[in-house]
Amino acid sequence: MEKRHLGGLTVDAMGLGCMGMSFAYGEIPDQSQMVKLLQAAVESGETFFDTAEIYGPYTNEALLGKALAPYRDKVTIATKCGLRIENGKQVVDANPKGIQRSVEGSLKRLGVDTIDLYYLHRVDPHVPIEEVADTMGQLKRAGKIKHWGLSEASPKTIRKAHAVEPLAAVESEYSLWTRDPEAELLPTLDELGIGFVPFSPLGKGFLTGKINANTKFTEDDGRHNLPRFTQEAIIANQALLKVIDEFALAKQATPSQIALAWLLAQKPWIVPIPGTTRFSRLQENLGALKVQFTEAELEQLNQLSKRVKVTGDRYSPELAKRAGL
Repeated sequence: MEKRHLGGLTVDAMGLGCMGMSFAYGEIPDQSQMVKLLQAAVESGETFFDTAEIYGPYTNEALLGKALAPYRDKVTIATKCGLRIENGKQVVDANPKGIQRSVEGSLKRLGVDTIDLYYLHRVDPHVPIEEVADTMGQLKRAGKIKHWGLSEASPKTIRKAHAVEPLAAVESEYSLWTRDPEAELLPTLDELGIGFVPFSPLGKGFLTGKINANTKFTEDDGRHNLPRFTQEAIIANQALLKVIDEFALAKQATPSQIALAWLLAQKPWIVPIPGTTRFSRLQENLGALKVQFTEAELEQLNQLSKRVKVTGDRYSPELAKRAGL
């Protein structure tokens, strides 16, 4: 598979987001089947996997640890710290001592001696980011982690952190229906030489074209309370899907492949991490690596998609408080 660089870390041009294999999207898939999926992914050439301590919590890391044990010398794993469960709710906590405890737990569950890429999952407004960066530097020097990153951080925070301990990557949502990073985040990362890992590159499933006004989300599905997934928003946002469908038809590709190929074409240091629980979808997503746009086609897709006003915020008010700090 094509390789790309996240700071000093070389990874596949497209990773695999593993959250949905044991968390967040309703009924939890059969874990034995997810082991088979992860191993089939490696056999198909996918070697960059994204997880987090909070996914489950803990069970997603344990799943990867079990499934990828035979391939430890072939795979790159990114995981995250800084979120914990308190009274049934996620709480942001970047206390340095807590990070130290978290990394030990993640190492054990993943069955590795060192973590390839370790993110702070959310910025904690009560802990100076410089303290977090210093802690990550200590973990690097101790051999616990190789590289570190931030998730959903503002350009100001990224600059402060990078000045203390260089970042390899930043995660945030970016796709044809979430263009916010283009204003300030992408120029900042370009300037500092930091890689970008867009999560939800398929709009939490919307850009696949499989979600419509009749789609119902159960209460244990994370999309249930998101403004962008109300019936009204789904109907309104079909306009964006029409644009993507036209390019899919012209390119003899699927909507998912067009959405992912568009992301890959934005910058050579962008590595999307679409998630799936089905091998057929994994193969489909990887097929996006073969989709190429001319400059004229890319400009046309950019302009047509920007004309569509996306309806609905990407986060609920409560979740929005934790992003962009």
